Amino acid sequence: MKYTTEVEINLPVKKVIELFDNPDNLKLWMEGLQSFEHLSGTPGQPGAKSKLKFKMGKREIEMIETITVRNLPEEFSGTYEAKGVFNIVKNKFIAVGENKTKYIAEHEFQFSGMMTLMGALMPGVFKKQSMKYLEKFKEFAEQK
Repeated sequence: MKYTTEVEINLPVKKVIELFDNPDNLKLWMEGLQSFEHLSGTPGQPGAKSKLKFKMGKREIEMIETITVRNLPEEFSGTYEAKGVFNIVKNKFIAVGENKTKYIAEHEFQFSGMMTLMGALMPGVFKKQSMKYLEKFKEFAEQK
């Protein structure tokens, strides 16, 4: 399953990148994030791995992030692996004015096991959650 989400943020691209690129900010906009733990590699650089733990309702989800591309603002990409789900995300930040940035996220989900059924029956759930993260980031960034 592939789809794209995007949002316009009323800040210069340089400020958006500064806020996006700080892992200490993740809990401030990534709903449900309980912890972010660096595992290996140089933090924030291609090859770096981190463990993210989320609580979504009664479910706890653990995933491993691997950064694959770091060429900000043009691209910041990574993979996110959880039980039954492999997600590739490509983030792009485009200046659309002196004080406005378009944040585009391209998502590709690959499912296995029981999650194959979830992905087929409820693709809207994944799209809605992805859009929610972009909107929460926009809200967080514009309040800084």
